[in-house]
Amino acid sequence: MSRIGTTASLKIMKLVTGGAFLDGGDLGEVFMPRRELPAGAAVGDEVTVFLYRDSEAVLTGTTARPRAELGQCAFMKVVAVTKSGVFVDWGLPKDLFVPASEQYKPLEEGRSYVILVYLDERTGRLAGTAKLHSHLNEDGSGFVPGQEVDLLICGFSDIGFKAVVDNTHLGLIFRDDAPGELRYGQRVRGYVKAVRPDNKLDLSLLPPGLSGVDLLAGRIVEYLRANGGVCPLTDKSPSEQIAAAFGTSKSAFKKALGRLYKDRKIRLEPDRIVLID
Repeated sequence: MSRIGTTASLKIMKLVTGGAFLDGGDLGEVFMPRRELPAGAAVGDEVTVFLYRDSEAVLTGTTARPRAELGQCAFMKVVAVTKSGVFVDWGLPKDLFVPASEQYKPLEEGRSYVILVYLDERTGRLAGTAKLHSHLNEDGSGFVPGQEVDLLICGFSDIGFKAVVDNTHLGLIFRDDAPGELRYGQRVRGYVKAVRPDNKLDLSLLPPGLSGVDLLAGRIVEYLRANGGVCPLTDKSPSEQIAAAFGTSKSAFKKALGRLYKDRKIRLEPDRIVLID
């Protein structure tokens, strides 16, 4: 069954001056503008369209693809601000409306945010929300450790990065489980590290069995080998310099150095690290 906010293949019922009407099943007739019709389109042909209501509330099919469909999230830029809400660019000619009531704080024009597309049951139109916790599930009991998942970074905390998991759930990536800094709105592949006793999800960007310390230690050794066996950074170096060189935090860098020192792979000197052959 076809649903507003999703992509469907529909048959052309009749051609009219302004375009065509498609068979939307239980939704009824779906209008497709002439500019969207494939060349030589005829009654009975199937066309693949995204379903939404246009500015006149007409159920419409378009061959354009939005950044997110119903129930999905994407990083969208605010293009206009009104008293009742904001409009974001989601890839269609008609911008997506995000009501003020669906904003955790006032969204600013020109900035981009992680937005989820939902159906406003009162108006029958698609809308957006920045209140992900109200629409996504935090009960990860259906996931298993080691499962590969799609992640969208949607926030930060002192201990890590908040992420949307497979467009359905929310989870947390601890900093030690991310080999580098992540950006708000960034999409990455990751893994379920654990399902906690409260069923919340711990996530990782590292394949099962590989720790962030191991991965970073390997990168430090690669750096040393490429630079004559010497690195001018130490565990006393400024965090900014460590982040610039290795894309990681100072605490993670110190843990990796400790691992390498314990394994007798490096020598720690006051002003540098030296690779031991």
